[in-house]
Amino acid sequence: MGANTSSKPSSFNENEDVTFDHFKILRAIGKGSFGKVCVVQKNDTKKMYAMKYMNKQKCVERNEVRNVFKELQIMQGLEHPFLVNLWYSFQDEEDMFMVVDLLLGGDLRYHLQQNVRFQEGTVKLFICELVLALDYLQSRHIIHRDIKPDNILLDEHGHVHITDFNIATMLTKEIQVTTIAGTKPYMAPEMFNPTKPTGYSFAVDWWSLGITAYELLRTRRPYHIRSSTSTNEIAHVYKTATVMYPAAWSAEMVSLIKKLLEPNPEKRFSQLKDIQSFPYLSDVNWDAVLQKRITPEFIPTKGRLNCDPTFELEEMILESKPLHKKKKRLAKKKDTNKSNSSQACHLQKHLEMLQRDFIVFNREKNVTVKMDETLSLAGQRHSPWCCPQGGC
Repeated sequence: MGANTSSKPSSFNENEDVTFDHFKILRAIGKGSFGKVCVVQKNDTKKMYAMKYMNKQKCVERNEVRNVFKELQIMQGLEHPFLVNLWYSFQDEEDMFMVVDLLLGGDLRYHLQQNVRFQEGTVKLFICELVLALDYLQSRHIIHRDIKPDNILLDEHGHVHITDFNIATMLTKEIQVTTIAGTKPYMAPEMFNPTKPTGYSFAVDWWSLGITAYELLRTRRPYHIRSSTSTNEIAHVYKTATVMYPAAWSAEMVSLIKKLLEPNPEKRFSQLKDIQSFPYLSDVNWDAVLQKRITPEFIPTKGRLNCDPTFELEEMILESKPLHKKKKRLAKKKDTNKSNSSQACHLQKHLEMLQRDFIVFNREKNVTVKMDETLSLAGQRHSPWCCPQGGC
């Protein structure tokens, strides 16, 4: 992949839309159920980014367009030192693209799998940085709903950044959020009411932070819950299980994690002021944390991408529609006849709707453009792809 680049010149009109042709594809670094991530370089500025691309047809077939649009909708309004920030979004006939900050330090799951043993001082700084990010999201009325080591990336200096807003939602005063969404081992007890759905709030993210902090320190989670564990079983675990805290941990860290893992969301630490007033963190210079002036104890290996190298091999060898052959493939596709079957027509209709409703974004211009008309957060909820306010 590293040798492939666009045939377009490297300088562009600043008024034109950013497209796939504006980037040089360097290598694949990750994948999801219907999306992949690669490292790219913008041809004019030479800046490096991560590019997430999602196949339109797969998104339509799996009914995932709503989540992609909601993720775009949320990310275009966010910018914070401890988030993975969106820079551009655009589309072509095959894919939707999101170009975001490139974090070279790998995710925390990768480092756990590499048998890294995070020391208490490291986890303490992680917690401080993450609560600043959660406080910012809370100020924007956003619940992430999937805080876990897999979704926390490190930059090259060792600072944390939250990524993946695919199942995030906005909380409003009018409608409660009740949908069970997330990764079960990290989901809060209030999301598992066995009798009837109950509303939950920002506190679910702080519970997930507590689970994550515990796992980073002990390399295992505090509760024996798997993705296959049923809702009733999880509710039972939370009522009966006792969390064990190693004697080697400081009493202050244990006390902090217990405040994050408080089963009652009303008593749980779920605001920045809770953390800042906690004695264990009374010595923290929060302005210095926000400005990344606190040097992390754990610094990822420099000069390498901290990720699984098999992603690159899969893209080159196994991928049926590799990104680096996109231009030739699209040119050839235009010469082929479309199928007239009812199923193909139904799919084509949805793909045309997706093409029309997709949100184009360019942070450098600081504007968002809808294909046909300007689209606000409130206005987008009239799109068939988007869920009712607060109902996702």
